[in-house]
Amino acid sequence: MNKKQKIAQLFSPAAFIHDTEENYQAIETLIREQEIGGLTFFHSRHSAAANFEKRAEVLDVSGTFEKLIGLINRYQKAATIPLLISIDGEYGLAMRIENTPQYPFAITLGALKNDAATWVTEVGYRMGLDMKRSGIHLNLAPCADVNTNPDNPVIGYRSFGNQSDKVSQLAFAAYSGMKKAGIGACLKHFPGHGDTATDSHLGLPILHKTKAELEVEELLPFQVGIDQGVELIMVGHLAVPALTGGKNIPASISRELITDLLKGEMGFKGLVISDALNMKAVANLYPEPGELEWQAFHAGNDILCFSDHVKEGIEKITQNASDSEIVTVFEKVMGLKTRLGVLETQPIAVPTFDWENHSQLQKSLAENYVSVISGEINSAALRELAKAGKLDYQEFFTASPSLFSQQLDLPFSSSKEAEKVILAVFVPSHKPLNQFGMEQTVLDEIQELAKTKPCILIHFGNPLALKHLGNLSDFEAVVCAYQGFVETQVQAAAVLNGN
Repeated sequence: MNKKQKIAQLFSPAAFIHDTEENYQAIETLIREQEIGGLTFFHSRHSAAANFEKRAEVLDVSGTFEKLIGLINRYQKAATIPLLISIDGEYGLAMRIENTPQYPFAITLGALKNDAATWVTEVGYRMGLDMKRSGIHLNLAPCADVNTNPDNPVIGYRSFGNQSDKVSQLAFAAYSGMKKAGIGACLKHFPGHGDTATDSHLGLPILHKTKAELEVEELLPFQVGIDQGVELIMVGHLAVPALTGGKNIPASISRELITDLLKGEMGFKGLVISDALNMKAVANLYPEPGELEWQAFHAGNDILCFSDHVKEGIEKITQNASDSEIVTVFEKVMGLKTRLGVLETQPIAVPTFDWENHSQLQKSLAENYVSVISGEINSAALRELAKAGKLDYQEFFTASPSLFSQQLDLPFSSSKEAEKVILAVFVPSHKPLNQFGMEQTVLDEIQELAKTKPCILIHFGNPLALKHLGNLSDFEAVVCAYQGFVETQVQAAAVLNGN
């Protein structure tokens, strides 16, 4: 193989499942002509830098999973050396693909009360099996970010929590589970994206902390992972001036951070993956096509993710990198492909999912994380009130009555006669934008109710949204359910029913 062919193995540009035939053909041309090493799949161009949730744009989203399998087979057929197929699926394929198994968010898994690491390993394993059967070799997850900033616009529910020890343990557990399933996984976003207030998809977050502060918090989960043999780490687009001689340079293109700190001081021997190179935090820094790719390579990245300028990037690296540098990185990528079975890739059929088994796992997890986080529930007293026609139930941010209300073994009356009210809040979004999608008028109504009579709050969704519901001590009790899954609603009802 010549120099350019070796460099091409580092590239993993974006491939969109919902796209035009013209764009599908352009990817095939890229595979044939540039001989790229891999592809990273996203749902569609509209949702490339976001997790799949309700969106304003109208997309043809029918048969996403079947389309993905068809495209993987099609693109592999076009490749001389089989492609390393990646996806960013922190809570499973469902983060990008509808009608596939969804697992709890990291923040939910961080709330597991018993045997958390064992359960998180199992979740990683199941997630990994779903991906392996779908022709995917590498999951760009889990987050090893310590979410110490509750207003963080981009991490939040994606982190296992705000304690570095817990995050270290659970991020490695998730990684181990995926590895057990036979796929690759990576800790991200080095050196730690948890205490930032800017979304790196839109701008450059700057972390103003000393190296000593970073070592006990942000860097700890990565160091713990490195000490236990983690093979892949993704570097984020955030600036940490204390580690780069005072310069506001994104970590993803900083040689001081990747080569000197991560590979040198911290002893990381595996592969470094760049975060998406189309993100605004870095994409606007180098207007000349290919220059960003060279800077990322020079900094120490071994796999270049979501490059918009593959051909020019290969040219630039060819011109600037030494033969030994290229051979070293090429051998690392080929070693990874060998370990993950990429080179034995065969065409695959559309797999089926064991939904019953998945639901059983969700049920066991929900029993472990649904919690009374304030006050206490007296089920016998609730039943007495219900019998006397003194218990009311109200639901917020739902279009139709939820499964939760149907599972409650309690007859309700109207709020005028009620002495107590159960309030079920289904948080519309797991992201903090616009108060997690909750209208202020409704939040005011909930807070007013809590002040006028005893209320029990059942919170389905990101617990970081609780702050918008006022003072929790205004409620007689608060049940945090973390997710809106069917199994979670059944478990929350069981807590109220006293069984």
